[in-house]
Amino acid sequence: MNRWWNCGCLALGMVPNLLAEEPAETLPKIESDSIREASGLAISQRDEGLLWTLNDSGGTTDLHLMGVKGEDRGKAKVEGVTNRDWEDLSSFTLDGTGYLLIADTGDNQAKHDTSTLLIVREPTQPEPGKMLATSVKVERTIEFRFEGGPVDCESVAVDAAGGKIILLSKRTQPPQVFELSLKPASPGIQTAKRIGTTAVESPAGASLSFGNQPTALDISPDRSKAAVVTYYGAFVFTRSKEESWADAFAKKPTSLGPHGLPQAESIAFSKDGKTLFVVSEGKHSLIRSFSLKADK
Repeated sequence: MNRWWNCGCLALGMVPNLLAEEPAETLPKIESDSIREASGLAISQRDEGLLWTLNDSGGTTDLHLMGVKGEDRGKAKVEGVTNRDWEDLSSFTLDGTGYLLIADTGDNQAKHDTSTLLIVREPTQPEPGKMLATSVKVERTIEFRFEGGPVDCESVAVDAAGGKIILLSKRTQPPQVFELSLKPASPGIQTAKRIGTTAVESPAGASLSFGNQPTALDISPDRSKAAVVTYYGAFVFTRSKEESWADAFAKKPTSLGPHGLPQAESIAFSKDGKTLFVVSEGKHSLIRSFSLKADK
């Protein structure tokens, strides 16, 4: 969470969003009153028409389910944990089972010695017309340190086929790229290895304070793209089969343009990888979508 976000909102609003699918007045909104600080977003592995989200620091330990048009579909409580500063959410399939990874990695003052990733099985969706009301247990916890010392991190994604978790620092300049094993070889506290740096820069004239800080990350289902959102807009990094994620993030990304949202901290690919969804903190956020063309 970043309380300084509003320093540049007026400047952002002056930049036309030419690549977004719909004008703001026609965008769907998050329906649930309980989603006040959406800080992570992930497509359901069970139903391509559903999204998961969560609230950030100090919030409940609920995973909220909604339709891609914002329809409230209920929630699942994660048992036996606290929400120190949940900052991102990823969905992935491993050995035929769908999972959600909760990134408790927020650290505004870079003072926490360790951070935590929580992995839960994705709950079974409710029947049509019914609301989800259930609880889930943590299947696995990954406690880790960042190589080089504590950093604030709000951008975490899973490359399940590659067996990796990718993390981007928020407040360092340039943003640093880290990597963790999805299945650590040994128990205990892991180390997120620094594998490079990256850049997600808004264009000259878009004078948004803190606009170049990564606030969320997702990896496409086919592993060919990574999407990053900042307070300015959305960016896509492409990766060939021969490239590592370090190689991909070292390249200049494709800018999809400004999202027009006040404090965007969540991004997610659709199940087919052709659409990106972006939402903001704040009650009843708009749901901005970007269509990805073949050359992106």
